[in-house]
Amino acid sequence: MTKSGWQFQGEQGVFKLKHPEKNSYLYFPLVNEAGMMSAITPNLHGGITSGHNTFLMEPVSVDDLHNSKASRNFWLYIEGYGAWSVSGNSAKQNAAQFVSDEEESEMEAGFLWHKLTRHYAKLGVKAETTSFVPAKDDKVELMKVKITNTGTAPLEFTPTAAIPLYGRSADDLRDHRHVTSLLHRIYVAEYGMEVQPALSFDERGHRVNKVTYSVLGAEGSGKAPIGMFPINEEFIGEGGALDWPEAVVRNREPLATAGTELEGYEAVGALRFAPVQLLPGQSVCYVVAMVISDDRLEQGNYAAQYLSEAQFDALLQENEAYWREKLDTIKFKSGDAEQDLWMKWVTLQPILRRLYGNSFLPYHDYGRGGRGWRDLWQDCLALMVMEPNEVRHLLVNNYAGVRIDGSNATIIGSKPGEFIADRNNIPRVWMDHGAWPLLTTLLYVHQSGDLDILLQPQTYFRDIFVKRCGERDLSWSADSGNKLTTVDGSIYEGTILEHILLQNIVPFFHVGEHNNIKLEGADWNDGLDLAPNRGESVAFTAFYASNLLELAELLTHLKDNAGIETIELAEEMGILLDSLTGPVDYESVDAKLALLNRYYDAVTPAVSGKKLKLDIAKVASDLRSKAEWAISHLRSNEWISSKEGYEWFNGYYNDDAQRVEGDFPQGVRMTLTGQVFSIMGGVATDEQVGKISKAVDRYLKDAKIGYRLNSNFGGIQQNLGRAFGFAFGHKENGAMFSHMTVMYANALYKRGFVKEGYEVLNSIYNLSTDFELSRMYPGVPEYINEKGRGMYTFLTGSASWLLLTELTEVYGVKGSYGHLHLEPKLVKEQFDGQGEAAVETLFADRMLQIVYRNTALLDYGQYRIGSIAINGESVQFDASGSGALIQRSVLDALPREGTQRIEIVLEQK
Repeated sequence: MTKSGWQFQGEQGVFKLKHPEKNSYLYFPLVNEAGMMSAITPNLHGGITSGHNTFLMEPVSVDDLHNSKASRNFWLYIEGYGAWSVSGNSAKQNAAQFVSDEEESEMEAGFLWHKLTRHYAKLGVKAETTSFVPAKDDKVELMKVKITNTGTAPLEFTPTAAIPLYGRSADDLRDHRHVTSLLHRIYVAEYGMEVQPALSFDERGHRVNKVTYSVLGAEGSGKAPIGMFPINEEFIGEGGALDWPEAVVRNREPLATAGTELEGYEAVGALRFAPVQLLPGQSVCYVVAMVISDDRLEQGNYAAQYLSEAQFDALLQENEAYWREKLDTIKFKSGDAEQDLWMKWVTLQPILRRLYGNSFLPYHDYGRGGRGWRDLWQDCLALMVMEPNEVRHLLVNNYAGVRIDGSNATIIGSKPGEFIADRNNIPRVWMDHGAWPLLTTLLYVHQSGDLDILLQPQTYFRDIFVKRCGERDLSWSADSGNKLTTVDGSIYEGTILEHILLQNIVPFFHVGEHNNIKLEGADWNDGLDLAPNRGESVAFTAFYASNLLELAELLTHLKDNAGIETIELAEEMGILLDSLTGPVDYESVDAKLALLNRYYDAVTPAVSGKKLKLDIAKVASDLRSKAEWAISHLRSNEWISSKEGYEWFNGYYNDDAQRVEGDFPQGVRMTLTGQVFSIMGGVATDEQVGKISKAVDRYLKDAKIGYRLNSNFGGIQQNLGRAFGFAFGHKENGAMFSHMTVMYANALYKRGFVKEGYEVLNSIYNLSTDFELSRMYPGVPEYINEKGRGMYTFLTGSASWLLLTELTEVYGVKGSYGHLHLEPKLVKEQFDGQGEAAVETLFADRMLQIVYRNTALLDYGQYRIGSIAINGESVQFDASGSGALIQRSVLDALPREGTQRIEIVLEQK
């Protein structure tokens, strides 16, 4: 797997890395559902926070991990030697790492714990530092330090824990840094110290603060520290620093004991423990707790819960079991055991995205917390198969963010279904936002068979912006509330189906000069943000077209299988269903925009509240006609070719209404996004898919970094987007952007181009695990840069798509209106030596182990499903395309307890 670097240990995804400190930008997440969010590095740097305004340690970006000295630390003053850091984070040890390998170091990590071992044989001292965030209701991070005498003589030392206490909002990191330290109230007690700022000094106003930041500690036996150094400047000393503090280097006596109260200084949780003498082979332990609480602590309670070796070990075991249970809801077993273990870390990533949002890890230093609209829906894709019990509730709540003009809220609250009017008063619409909810909801419907969700009522979001942020409604104020009302002032509700229809039909009419949907503020690629007037997204016109076709099929299913003959929609929506109320010429841009403006005027500032009862078959027909027109339009007008004879779909028009792809003086310009949705949505014919694949290989595939997001456009594009101001090969300008690359693979698999799709997925795996280049822990990064380094690790929507692609396309396990559809697209390399490949997953409220037996090692295209047995009993199945359909009733008859084994024998076609 890896040429060098980390290596897996055992079968639970645990991995080790020797001398981790010799690699830059590495960090590991530690988190719980209570809201404690930490990041820890090989020298115990990183961050600890519960939100943008509550950082226990300083907020950090990746560069701070090496340039800042404000890390977790634990010091030994060793008699006859002096100061030694268990994390290697001292001025002396940092200086020595480039000239000496006297100290051995190793990082080991699992779900979700981090262990650092440092051994200095010359001194006869070994330190093992284990960190995790317990799966509890408290916001606490625990650290256990175990010191062992590995020498032949007694080891005498004085230990000191040292955790800098920042204790305030990230906004105060630069502005008001000193002023906000004057708010600090420092309380020293038996087990440690607490900092409770008198006021919260941030954008919310200067209010009385209760949030408290604490560092507590004890010996492994539970014995309290003997004293503290609570003030940073006194701990480090005049001219000192956190990586060479005077209190440790000179082994000073503690300056404070229980009962001391101080105020107005930068604080440090520096806890001094009693001096120790260890005989050869003996060990001693210390436990440190870093706590963010809503008020002052009862330290005795925390000490009883957390501050002993026995409690630490029990909580760590409980924590491992907690994460194992979460992650065991989906497990892959192929011919590559290393890749299967890597997929366990990918499986973790969507949960991390739910807990961290896009923020609070070092590479996500731009984030203030929360998630965007697109993230809400895409993260649900993976949660659907991992945490399915919450998904229905999340989906219904999310639809409350849709506006009646087809756009949606952009400020997402921390609670499910919480949406906030744009606090910066900036009108912005991402044109792709309306496309994602249907995709996620359809996955839910197919997995669960729950059609009733479509008829659930839900409100609409309302703020000052109307007509897709084209105008402000000055009659609205925050006091008006954020829900759409009718003309009589009552809150309006429409079905989830109505919300979906609205988000997909409105963009169909919102077109630019070439009759493709307007780009507006940007689409999926946020970097394409400089073409709001005349820019068009051909790529997402394809996505919306396929959505309209999916909706038509969904309505037909509701009629034919659920017996629903009519649907009720807002009276004003009749304007959008033009084939029912007054057809317009779809070839005419002016006619489309005029119709859309009539609709906007009808729903601004309120709706009538009246409903139209419409024939569901006629609505389906209207949607189908729109989809078919759009597909024909794209095939006729946006299929382009280069001078070299390669062909593909143009993806965009810029703000000068110019096509952006094709032959240019600087070379061929091509985007991957423009190909993904034309393939995935069926806009591209089978013949065109083959040609697109060849063009992608020619213009976007790079041996070093995989499939680029775009070719080199040759300079900044002020009429298209900021992305082209980035250096080529980085982030949204030509990097291997994992999200779109995974979606490209997904699209290829969907269309039966399995060999090509497998090559794409394999490239992501190989790039991510080539530690010499990627320098990242297991998982998929947001992108791979020009040097091959994995960037923005852990928090990326590509993990959801990769997990979903592996499960539903590669292993072919998916739902069909609640029934189980099996259609494997495994290539022969993915079967093990016995010709088996398997996946365990939740479906129909049961854990299923789905095993494909391919004893002849046939390749994809050579096999078909021959027989199916459940728990050893042969079952009947319905042929469905090239796969098989197992009726939901068969699954409902199975026990809910345990794992049910479904064995599929693959035979020669």
